[in-house]
Amino acid sequence: MDISNASLLDEGTSAAEAMNVAYDQLRGKRNKFFASSKCHPQTLGVLRTRAELCGIELVVGDVEKDMGDADQYFGVIVQYPDTEGNVNDWHDFAAYMKDNKVVVVAATDLLALTVLKPPGEWGADIAVGSAQRFGVPMFYGGPHAGFFACSDKFKRKMPGRLVGISRDAQGSPAYRLALQTREQHIRRDKATSNICTAQALLANTAASYAMYHGPKGLKNIAQRVTNMATCLRLGLNEIEGITCNEGAIFDTVTVDCGSHGSEQFLQKAVDHGMNLRSLQDGTRIGISLDETKTGADVEALLNIFGHPHQI
Repeated sequence: MDISNASLLDEGTSAAEAMNVAYDQLRGKRNKFFASSKCHPQTLGVLRTRAELCGIELVVGDVEKDMGDADQYFGVIVQYPDTEGNVNDWHDFAAYMKDNKVVVVAATDLLALTVLKPPGEWGADIAVGSAQRFGVPMFYGGPHAGFFACSDKFKRKMPGRLVGISRDAQGSPAYRLALQTREQHIRRDKATSNICTAQALLANTAASYAMYHGPKGLKNIAQRVTNMATCLRLGLNEIEGITCNEGAIFDTVTVDCGSHGSEQFLQKAVDHGMNLRSLQDGTRIGISLDETKTGADVEALLNIFGHPHQI
């Protein structure tokens, strides 16, 4: 991406701001925004609230089955990797959207992007997400530094503050606030957002984490995470009656418990101090691993599902 900042509270608010930026691109000539149902539910919740307040028609569904004619939308958001852990190839989809003047937004994971093709390279116009993964505590759900990155043509519409480089009286490089589009700095009717803030401490924490580990260190962390997830999936697929999502994944495995049902496994996980995600259909469970997990954690998860052997 050409330009980025970290002025949003979290991924959900970043996605909502991206929807507004996309809406302004066609000056309101289209009123429909499509959100993939494979986006995180908390992100979809924020999008629904913002769309209702802004008079935008939000359509949520499968991008392949439910979208219909692309030229009726001003923008679309996809999750990369998606909420069930799948890593999809969006290159051809993004190219088709651009042919129809649809702004493509990617909600994504910074750590995953150290080993996956960046959204800007496969055609996304805007990338949003949370920098919490880079050394920022969970803080009971937030706030976290929500980042917003985009191509150059959106820079005057993006929310928050932009830092640019200038020169001081002695001719030395100096950084300054180059663009401030929030309501505290310009007329309210000209503001791009009235909820964005400067997540300076959290953004600096994430930046420090990235600098400390460096490109090679971050890739090593990401590779270790995806190796753990792959190992978990291999073990789960050995259990009779259990199946997992196929294809490329990063850190999340979706487990279909079939006739076993999911409740017994969710309760066993709680008994072992693990918080797994119920996908609310009674049979599927989402398991996400992070950089703190070890082989012992993977083995404990497999034992919960009744794997007969040690790994």
